[in-house]
Amino acid sequence: MTLALPPSPIRALLGTELLELREGFARIRYRPQAAHANFSGILHGGIMMMLLDEAAGISGSWAPPPAPPRKSVTVEMSTHFTGKVSPDSGPIEATGEIVRSGRNIFFVRSELRDSAGDLVAYGASTHLWRTETAR
Repeated sequence: MTLALPPSPIRALLGTELLELREGFARIRYRPQAAHANFSGILHGGIMMMLLDEAAGISGSWAPPPAPPRKSVTVEMSTHFTGKVSPDSGPIEATGEIVRSGRNIFFVRSELRDSAGDLVAYGASTHLWRTETAR
């Protein structure tokens, strides 16, 4: 099931696109931009980490309709880079999948794949579901 999320300033800034959202899973697409490359001419690792974090956080957003999407914050994240992406390499996709969840926290495995489907980074993260009164 695909579900739209409220606008996000970071998604708007980078131009990421939500491709899929279902219970415990999210997939987003990003088209690398030259402005997001490091001095070596490849996609900056911080952008790659942001994509992993975004997919991971969104994976916890699903709520059964008509409930609004859930909100969360990242508590901890570990990232491993296994490849590189050049700005002209075509769109890349990040996925986040909840591996375990409790009442207040959820744990996610995330992957970033290049346009050929090769793994270029992966991560594990812990997220805290927010309530509307949380600061």
